[in-house]
Amino acid sequence: MTPKEPREDKTAALLRAALMSAPGERITVEQLLEPLRRRAFGFLLLLLAIPNFIPVPLGIGGVMGVLVVALGLEMLIGLEHPWIPGFLRRRTMSREGLLRFLDRIAPVTQRLERICKPRMQRLTRRPFTFVSGAIMILIGILLALPIPFTNYVFGAMLIAFAFALVERDGALLLAVWTTTVIVVVASATFSRALAGLFRDLF
Repeated sequence: MTPKEPREDKTAALLRAALMSAPGERITVEQLLEPLRRRAFGFLLLLLAIPNFIPVPLGIGGVMGVLVVALGLEMLIGLEHPWIPGFLRRRTMSREGLLRFLDRIAPVTQRLERICKPRMQRLTRRPFTFVSGAIMILIGILLALPIPFTNYVFGAMLIAFAFALVERDGALLLAVWTTTVIVVVASATFSRALAGLFRDLF
């Protein structure tokens, strides 16, 4: 009988342990991801989701969207671990700020951790990482578009995506793929309808 994965191996606990592993009040992206290297794609995606839930200057969705697209391209070409430019690796973040954010989203992460478990794991590995990369690119493009009030929606999708990758949950990954395709189709339909309305009015 296969033993259950211990609680400390869950996503939030791993991220907390990585935050506490480096000295100082601030931690670089490289320091944070180093102990999480085996599941770095999922954790990096989680980091890119965080700014979408924090009041920041207008346009942060565009910046995060571009970074998500870049990460998706890396998965699309089959990289085992994400490649991060030096200036981003050296970027520092507040340890306390990240810990407060983890506390803030704890109800969500706890629910996700109860749902998530290693299953349908083949979907989390190559060649299906090609699909994950393509879907990640779609989410990044949607996030980068100036669509009002959507940062929380796409940020939540990125969190679910990140948990699916970290926990090796192919079922949740499949749900994220499906949801993204539905959102893309709905957005395209809405955009066409809006363009038609403007044509009729003007």
